Amino acid sequence: MLNRKYVPILVTFGLLAVMFAAGSFRYTGFFSAQVLYNLLIDNSFLIITAVGMTFVIISGGIDLSVGSVIALTTMICATLVERHGWSPALVIPMVLIFGALFGTLLGAIIHYFKIQPFIVTLAGMFLARGICYIISIDTITVTNGFFTRVAQTKVSLPGGNISINVIIALVVVLAAIYLAHYTRFGRNVYAIGGSEQSALLMGLPVARTKILVYTFSGFCSSLAGVVFTFYMLSGYGLHAMGLELDTIAAVVIGGTLLTGGVGYVAGTLIGVLIQGVIQTIISFEGTLSSWWTKIVIGLLLFVFILFQRLLSDRRVTLKT
Repeated sequence: MLNRKYVPILVTFGLLAVMFAAGSFRYTGFFSAQVLYNLLIDNSFLIITAVGMTFVIISGGIDLSVGSVIALTTMICATLVERHGWSPALVIPMVLIFGALFGTLLGAIIHYFKIQPFIVTLAGMFLARGICYIISIDTITVTNGFFTRVAQTKVSLPGGNISINVIIALVVVLAAIYLAHYTRFGRNVYAIGGSEQSALLMGLPVARTKILVYTFSGFCSSLAGVVFTFYMLSGYGLHAMGLELDTIAAVVIGGTLLTGGVGYVAGTLIGVLIQGVIQTIISFEGTLSSWWTKIVIGLLLFVFILFQRLLSDRRVTLKT
């Protein structure tokens, strides 16, 4: 018999298949490998960000700072490489460490001061976005040879090609799946999300795990910022505006419960692809406003949140 915990991710995958099939029947050229590759190319930075957010939501938290950290990463990369002539070999590791430390700071404040993650990460969002404008209020174009080579490099696959960004995103997904399901850290994250009090009683390292969750989210956000810099070849304080909401939507649509304790990285990947398919269908249609993407995603969120609620209620009924 099918385990009930796999139902959300199966529903998500079924929705992706139906939407892609509908697009393929309606639009000429939609059903092709390159269209699928383009979904990954255009959303690689969102995939990486959503992976980090998945761990945060599974642990029972939330991280609203991810979009601002991406923007700040692009600004730091562009400023140091273009205006100060620093080597990308030094700048990229530096911004990744910065992102991880920023997440560590937020996680420590959340745990040790017992403040709601929403408030702490909201403050982090304003802080990171504000620093962007302290650096510069203008767009900083990146012309460095390394960044342009990475941006222009294509990897040939059957039916089309992908960018280096896609490879980075898929490596992060695979590493996160291993981390979530085959390590002690992953088991602790699920345990804390299920019941932090029970995790404490079992002697699990709650403090260390919660802080590491936000450290990982900060690292993923800064890595997504590097990928976004490759994608846009610029740094700008308005980059990734509202991306935190798209990220949360992708995670929830991917089957992760907002209450914590249940979720899959693979489901998050599918959630991102669903958003990409919606955007692609609207692009192929040509007559619809891009704001229909937000409308459809909003409707899907309503459906999935209600679906999760029904599953949770049924789970409680079965236990009693």
